[in-house]
Amino acid sequence: MESLRGQLLVAGPALLDPNFARSVVLIGDHDEEGALGVILNRPLPVTVHDAAPPLAGLVSVDDALFQGGPVQPQAAVVLAEFERLEDAGMIAFDSIGFLMGEVEQDVSARLRRARVFAGYAGWGPGQLEAELEEEGGWIVEPALPSDPFSDEPESLWSSVLRRKGGQYGLLATMPVDPSMN
Repeated sequence: MESLRGQLLVAGPALLDPNFARSVVLIGDHDEEGALGVILNRPLPVTVHDAAPPLAGLVSVDDALFQGGPVQPQAAVVLAEFERLEDAGMIAFDSIGFLMGEVEQDVSARLRRARVFAGYAGWGPGQLEAELEEEGGWIVEPALPSDPFSDEPESLWSSVLRRKGGQYGLLATMPVDPSMN
């Protein structure tokens, strides 16, 4: 099994589960015990300041809380770009990873940028591998450092597919409701 850590899972047209339709998931960890990640393109209509005041100092005052996935939606997950890799609880790729547990003041001062998620996406042993075998389900693309912190998260699905090119570039133009085509 090849680890998908640091890869993006882009929902294909056959993925109809409302939790993941048109989603872009950054995989933070993947091994024989399963996988976990966060959905990067689902900002919620609430700020981190209002929803999770203890974490408000990690982000700009108006930054939205994001829906990270259907697992433990009341739990806060912090994805950050680190100045020092040893500050991360888990590195997904390059200098981007996850904070774990209590966030110490000196660590938060060394973050280049951060995003806060409500919940995460998780798969049990073999579950993600089985989903990847389903045609039209997940499309895998390497993550770029700009992806997790996109200024236009709602358009991330289309932009990653255009970047992948070929038939995926055409898929990027698919409307949310294909009957509107």
